[in-house]
Amino acid sequence: MVIELNHQEVFTLPTPSATVMVLRDSPCGLEVLLVRRHGDSKVLGGVHVFPGGKLDALDCQTVDSQLDQTAQSLAASLGEATLDAATGAGLYVAALRETFEECGLLLHRDLPPHVPAELRRHLKAGLGFAAAMTHLGLPLQTSSLKPWARWITPRVPSVMTRRFDARFFVAFAPAGQEVLHDDHEVTETVWLTPESALRQYWSGGLGLVPAQIMSLSQLVRYANAADVMDTASARLPLLVEPEPFVQDGVRTVLYPGDSLHSVKHPVWTAPTRLTFRNNRFEPEGGLAALLG
Repeated sequence: MVIELNHQEVFTLPTPSATVMVLRDSPCGLEVLLVRRHGDSKVLGGVHVFPGGKLDALDCQTVDSQLDQTAQSLAASLGEATLDAATGAGLYVAALRETFEECGLLLHRDLPPHVPAELRRHLKAGLGFAAAMTHLGLPLQTSSLKPWARWITPRVPSVMTRRFDARFFVAFAPAGQEVLHDDHEVTETVWLTPESALRQYWSGGLGLVPAQIMSLSQLVRYANAADVMDTASARLPLLVEPEPFVQDGVRTVLYPGDSLHSVKHPVWTAPTRLTFRNNRFEPEGGLAALLG
């Protein structure tokens, strides 16, 4: 696919959103779920991303009785001093909702097998996600999610004309559930090891954008899903504010820890800059640098 860089400055505030890296273990090692956005989508059309989407007003209207953790504790877990409880809980709800809507996975342990079909029926009838779960007598299992990172799109986004304040979560793939993409926003779902995803990206077989590239470059360093979840449980989410610049007509995106980034302390062991060349974003050191 051909990637067209954006050169337009965006003056609107970033849209709050939630993204989930759903993980499972396989004979090939750790795998992560990627979904391909519809080619006609105005945001990252044709690109493979992790399931997710923007925060809806209804996501923020849940009460503690609908959750398996308090809204206050959920907001605190995101490590953002100015984040209110309703929005903090809403981001978790958005992560659960979007994962179900885009790929059919309900992040809930010990789930009766009939629940996903019933939930889809309630949603199709117009009931909101949280309300439908309550109707089914199930709490929103926010404890299935662990915060991983917060990505804030810069004023000049590299590949779109919108800004997002995206909270990335990690979660175990729920046992006994099959991926079922919606064929509307998402046209394909695929389980890949982080290494395989990056190799396919490098060969041109998979479309990825910087947030996914750098996230996969972090995941490639883990042996299994439990190690990723343990890491997420032991720290607050990483704050990632990319800083792009153009020199001699070439776009480079800097990340914390790079010598030219305003934050000098690195937040990961992955590369700290990507440069757009050969119709893709490349780190110094090429594919080997992404694979660690």
